[in-house]
Amino acid sequence: MTNLAFCAVLHQPLRIRRYSFLEIGDHRSYFNDALNRRLFERISRKSYLPTLGMLKDLAEDYKDFKINISFTGTFLEQAEMFEPKVIQAIKDLNDTGKLEIIAETYYHSLAFFVSESEFHDQIKLHTKKVNMLFGATPKIFRNTESLYSNSIAQSVEKLGFKGIVTEGSEKFLGWRSPGYPYLAGPTNMHLFLRNYKLSDDVAFRFSARSWEEYPLTADKYAHWLSSVYDPFVMIYIDFETFGEHQWPETGIFDFLKHLPLFVSRHSNLKWVNLGELTQLKPVDRVDVPWFVSWADQDRDTSAWLGNRMQQTAFETAKALETPVKATKDAHLLETWRKLMTSDHFYYMSTKFAGDEEVHSYFRGEVYDNPYEAFANYMNILQDFRLELEGN
Repeated sequence: MTNLAFCAVLHQPLRIRRYSFLEIGDHRSYFNDALNRRLFERISRKSYLPTLGMLKDLAEDYKDFKINISFTGTFLEQAEMFEPKVIQAIKDLNDTGKLEIIAETYYHSLAFFVSESEFHDQIKLHTKKVNMLFGATPKIFRNTESLYSNSIAQSVEKLGFKGIVTEGSEKFLGWRSPGYPYLAGPTNMHLFLRNYKLSDDVAFRFSARSWEEYPLTADKYAHWLSSVYDPFVMIYIDFETFGEHQWPETGIFDFLKHLPLFVSRHSNLKWVNLGELTQLKPVDRVDVPWFVSWADQDRDTSAWLGNRMQQTAFETAKALETPVKATKDAHLLETWRKLMTSDHFYYMSTKFAGDEEVHSYFRGEVYDNPYEAFANYMNILQDFRLELEGN
């Protein structure tokens, strides 16, 4: 029997507005509320609402169907402000009893690289928000962009989680398969590894006409899943795959609608919530002394910290932790945390080839190039630092 854990992440950054050098010292609003609202409403219409509605219907129509979803605090805040129907749709899905909510960092930040206390505070904020909205207490954790290492696992275990998610990379797996239960480094937590090939077949290659497997149909995909004879296969994708990254015209909604039907035709496949897999006995302990992620071809931290601009911006913002927290000003702390969202550094990437296409796709909503992203961010950071000094 192969357990099938189908997982998706919901995240939207709070994008900052254009802030010129001449505005430094004016302490104007840093965030582009109009753009954030427009994008959230558009994606809700195209992706969030129809997909959540379909998942609820599938959960009710197929008794064995289960789904796992993680979302950031910045996503939930925007849903509450801009499209409360999204919150209700998540609640409706949760009421089916088929949804497991996975914990994240609240601000989708590189908080672990700031300090362990900040990392823990953001996770606690997230679990509190999830419990308040949905009455759930997550027992599995996924760090921002699946960032992971032995040290991250040790830190997460202190908060009582039973498992942690990351990329099933050959860099540390070697010959081993991502579909087996492992222990996370020196901890007693389960380490769950994403099957990136089967995940990316849906997330990235679904509508690629040049792909030799195009078109990807639900019956073909279910057959591929049934051919995995590991204890489980974890699919983890961006929720916006449905309707936003893959438009409805590609057939992505038909794919999702029919997937449970074709999975049900394979007696060796069973839908599971991720937490159920903690009952499996680990077969080995996986050691990951360096940092891995699910981003780009490198699958490391280079998507956010790979060039001098990103490093300078991050280190400058990181250095503000102590003065910000010393003010005991809730608004300043929240603003700083929003400025630490990893997307701001992602927009500054200068990678090439296929990686740059993805970075440009997301950056294009806000900036023309990474240098503009860096200059704008540093202007805001300078203004924020001046505000701190005057506090």
